[in-house]
Amino acid sequence: MNKTIRRASVFTLLLVLALLVRATWVQFYEGQALAEDKDNRRNAIEQYALPLGNIIVGGDTVTGSARTTGGDLKYKRTYTDGSLYAAVTGFSSQVYGATQLEGVYQQLLDGTDTRLKNPLDTVTGKRSDPGDVITTIDPAVQKAAYEALGDKKGAAVALDPETGKILGVVSTPSYDPSAISTSDSEAWEKLTKDADKPMTNRALRQPLPPGSTFKLVVAAAALEDGLYSSVDEKTDSENPYTLPGTTTPLANESKSAPCENATIRVALQYSCNNVFGKMAVDLGQDKLKAMAEKFGFNDTSQDVPVRAYTSVYPSDMDKSSTALTGIGQFDVTATPLQMAMVSAAIANGGKLVTPHMVSKISDADGNTLEDYDDETESKEIVSSSTAEQLQSAMRTVVEDGTGTNARISGATVGGKTGTAQHGENNSKTPYAWFTSYAKDDSSGKEVAVAVLVEQSDAARSEVSGNGLAAPVAAAMMRAALED
Repeated sequence: MNKTIRRASVFTLLLVLALLVRATWVQFYEGQALAEDKDNRRNAIEQYALPLGNIIVGGDTVTGSARTTGGDLKYKRTYTDGSLYAAVTGFSSQVYGATQLEGVYQQLLDGTDTRLKNPLDTVTGKRSDPGDVITTIDPAVQKAAYEALGDKKGAAVALDPETGKILGVVSTPSYDPSAISTSDSEAWEKLTKDADKPMTNRALRQPLPPGSTFKLVVAAAALEDGLYSSVDEKTDSENPYTLPGTTTPLANESKSAPCENATIRVALQYSCNNVFGKMAVDLGQDKLKAMAEKFGFNDTSQDVPVRAYTSVYPSDMDKSSTALTGIGQFDVTATPLQMAMVSAAIANGGKLVTPHMVSKISDADGNTLEDYDDETESKEIVSSSTAEQLQSAMRTVVEDGTGTNARISGATVGGKTGTAQHGENNSKTPYAWFTSYAKDDSSGKEVAVAVLVEQSDAARSEVSGNGLAAPVAAAMMRAALED
């Protein structure tokens, strides 16, 4: 073989080898990325070729699939009471993807989850029948919260303190996920450009200043640290209290309230800012931060299983800023889920059970693939003694203090109101908060809730946790205990 032919042969062989390497790379390395590309139409065609599995609430499906007319996508997602359950289900759209439980369990619901495959499916590559997601949501609690919030902009969460089950997750204004199941660009644009942000899950994914509801965390830190031995021990709290390093007094909502050197019980009853601002400074930001983090603040990976946005207790503050955190202001933020967790831990003797809103997932035959109720963890946040004292003080708030609108006949109720400043120099309508627990006097059944009213038709002077948020909490607690 002459030199020219030999060189040409070697060059041709190298080209063949390069093509083989490239083909192997595309097939085994880039293939997965190409398959998962959101712009790959084949994924949507496969996903909607058959009916999807369902999300189940209280034994009934709140999702479905309907045959489409025309096009290459044979089925579309449908929703029963879509606006009621949107904060739970999220949406599954042929064009815009999937969110919330629809997104977390997309592979289970479309039949591509490997846990659904039997040996024959594995050999043949056949798509398995889809599975179902069974939630912990109580339809009565969900409906009570949704109706009580009405046309207010806000959110609410209810928990079972003993099991960690999330009984209700509501965000208003809401939307019907059915409207964007297909390629309705007009509906999508309307929702995404709506100033009220109906697609934002305010219950899990919008942390805001918690205001005076955060005083429960401060009180817990003071009792656990030994700064005060009892909720009925007088505190060292001058009134008015001047923010350290400033000439600015930390005013109380009621000038006639008995807040000077008030006990923790009285300070919660009248929501005394001077007491908790001073208490925060006396404890110091490190101790407060440690207690807040025990309750769940600063947790960047809180999955329920939807990822909740981080509730924040800040660091590196001066004393005046630390004082403001004592009343749930400055850079403190919390989701309604987080504040429900605070009340749940107090109600449960100081122990916080992992919150979750999916009970289990199953295959098409109803066989359990994973049981999340069996996977919950419980951790001690405060001692049982501290929890009992805070329960007692919270009852005083409802029975004789700022939370009287949360009273329920036949139940023991404890709570804490909050009105958080909004805007520079409190120039915008404040946020109204309420967090509480209730225990049925007959059955012993318990529930913990948190409600945020971000905006309503009420006059600014009428915005309060008791006036706006407590009635919503009462409706939810009543539904949970009666169920």
